[in-house]
Amino acid sequence: MTDATAPLAAKSPAGHATTAAASRSTGAARRARTRRTDTFLRILIFVAILAAWEGLVRLFNVSPLMFAAPSEVYAAFVRGVTRGLYWQHLGVTVFEMGFGLLIGASLGFLLGVVVSEFERVGRLFFPYLVAIQSLPKVAVAPLVILWLGFDVESKVVLVALITFFPVLINTLSGLAIVDAQRMDLMRILRASRWQTFRFVRLPSATPAIFAGLNVAVILALTGAIVAEFVGAQRGLGVLLLQAQTNLDTAGMLVILVMLAIIGMTANTLVRVIERRATSWVSRREDTL
Repeated sequence: MTDATAPLAAKSPAGHATTAAASRSTGAARRARTRRTDTFLRILIFVAILAAWEGLVRLFNVSPLMFAAPSEVYAAFVRGVTRGLYWQHLGVTVFEMGFGLLIGASLGFLLGVVVSEFERVGRLFFPYLVAIQSLPKVAVAPLVILWLGFDVESKVVLVALITFFPVLINTLSGLAIVDAQRMDLMRILRASRWQTFRFVRLPSATPAIFAGLNVAVILALTGAIVAEFVGAQRGLGVLLLQAQTNLDTAGMLVILVMLAIIGMTANTLVRVIERRATSWVSRREDTL
């Protein structure tokens, strides 16, 4: 009797639930092993690059004025930290990048929504926006600095100008791609324009908006450094120019490594926010 009822037990809902749970557990364990392996490989590649870099510089006896070995870069970093050289300048650059990105991305998103919802506004103003974006920001920077001075305000404005357009364009592209069936459903339900935007258009546009934000993050860091090159009193761009003037190659590489870390950190933060936002949007769309 036990043998006869065994297949039935295996096909019962409880049996299916147990099998599904075991499958999920196995999949999670496999993904965890893959992440650990990838992390180990990334560290291994990083160590190999540093070793090759150090070895090639030593092997070919490269002049420190031309290129510095990782050991020399680390020594320069330690000297800068001991002198308290980096942190104030680092904070200024991060502030310029973050605040400028916040302003530029917010304005780009809001204007993208307005232009998408009111087509006549788009037809009237879009050519002027394209003209402003077409101007090289390096050419505009001296004028902005003349108006606002050498403090952080001028750098924030330049970063906002650089990051505004990518978010605007991607917001327009995302809002233009909407599932026709969902729009028909909202019309049948007699939904208002706000309800249609909130429950259909915005969730559909979220991936495109974050794609523009990912581009804007990198442009924000570039804009902050270029603005500091043009004229600034503090910031990593100022330190980079000072190191160049002093022919301090190791010091320049320290700044470049710090900029790379800032860019990677900001990009990772945006991707984390994107994953959470898109997963929430997916759950929300599943209810429609």
